[in-house]
Amino acid sequence: MTEITNYITNDFKAIDSQESIAVVQEFFDELTFSHFPVVEEEIYIGSIASDDIETFDGSKKVIDYRYSLERFFARTTMVWLDVLEVFAKNNTNLIPVLDEKNKYVGYYEIADIMKFFNETPFLHDTGRIIVIKKRVLDYSMSEITQIVESNNGKILGLFVSEIDTENIQVTIKISLGAINEIIQSFRRYNYEIISEHFEDNYINTLKDRSDYLDKYLNI
Repeated sequence: MTEITNYITNDFKAIDSQESIAVVQEFFDELTFSHFPVVEEEIYIGSIASDDIETFDGSKKVIDYRYSLERFFARTTMVWLDVLEVFAKNNTNLIPVLDEKNKYVGYYEIADIMKFFNETPFLHDTGRIIVIKKRVLDYSMSEITQIVESNNGKILGLFVSEIDTENIQVTIKISLGAINEIIQSFRRYNYEIISEHFEDNYINTLKDRSDYLDKYLNI
């Protein structure tokens, strides 16, 4: 699989802090970036937002609005999930990238990171998705893994997709294994199945029909 750092790009140079606001406004007019990195003597000092730049005085310089710069960034050592978290927390489609010495090396675009995500086994490989729910105090990742693997399933990936003070929701992608047996095992361990499954619905339909026949025969 491709290393995430291969997606670092320098298609556009970082904005110099001495650049005029008018030039930067034209830059954002032509592109769809929500933010773009600003450097001062090649040192990253923050990102300027496209929404902010519209309100600035075109005759001034970027450095005059230093107070408005947002200082989020990613490290070259970050794994892709951490990078994705930076995107989500800062509501941006571009993240500056710094090395371990705080030197600006380029930027990530959200479209490239999503492409990287799509190439992971979790999305790329064939499998089945199960979404389960349980009380926060009662759930266990090791228990989830044991339930899947004891039914000859292999986990391609799992993550916490929702959580509150009482309950946690976990999304699991599974290859191999009998999906219905895995579902029934989760139920035996008091996990609620949030996702819908054909096999599961089929079993429920048969049960409903059986209950109906029992009632009919007992009339």
